[in-house]
Amino acid sequence: MNTQINSNERNLDAPAVKETLARLHRAARGDAFVFLRALPDAIAAKAQGKSLFDGIAPHMKNAYIQISNDAGEMIYNTARAIDARRIVEFGTSFGVSTIYLAAAVRDNGGGKVIGTELEPTKVTVARQNIAAAGLESYVDVREGDATKTLADVEAPIDLVLLDGWKDLYIPLLKMLTPKLRRGSVVFADNINTFRKTLRPYVAHMRAAQNGFVTTTLATGSGLEYSVYVGATTMES
Repeated sequence: MNTQINSNERNLDAPAVKETLARLHRAARGDAFVFLRALPDAIAAKAQGKSLFDGIAPHMKNAYIQISNDAGEMIYNTARAIDARRIVEFGTSFGVSTIYLAAAVRDNGGGKVIGTELEPTKVTVARQNIAAAGLESYVDVREGDATKTLADVEAPIDLVLLDGWKDLYIPLLKMLTPKLRRGSVVFADNINTFRKTLRPYVAHMRAAQNGFVTTTLATGSGLEYSVYVGATTMES
């Protein structure tokens, strides 16, 4: 349900939202221990010729893998600036970034954040966290493979946040690009943390024929900020 609000209001300052985000940011500090426990498996996977992700993946169901508060403020402010009403999020996890995005949609007067998460337990907890923030009516969290759960998202898409499995950034971007409106924004997180893995993604965004103007922000662990200005010919 769309709600008309005072344009000076900021839902991020609402008690339920502030308290929920503060709780989740505190809990996410435990990610350091999750990754520490995953390190031996990551090293073993690398020794077997696999990727580090193969070793880390089994541990991810316990990791928040949150965006930072600074990054959350950035995506909130951007969503407000472009009056985003339909937002797509890849990698909902426990719902931290979803809450920032949903707060913006609410403050814009209504719309929907369409999130997707592969891990069933995370989907359940994310929905609970979003409800605790009072934003459940602005969010649709879908469980499963993002290439399937996001395939039927309707155009126009105003904003996209890519913060899931890094190898899927480009495939998902290509799937969603035809539905982007001119002037929409695509954020991709962890550009600095996974510099080698995400180098092809950054190159794709910087190739003029793909229709984006882009820059890497120092916010959080490296946030690629890309504005869609219209593609000519997409790369294969």
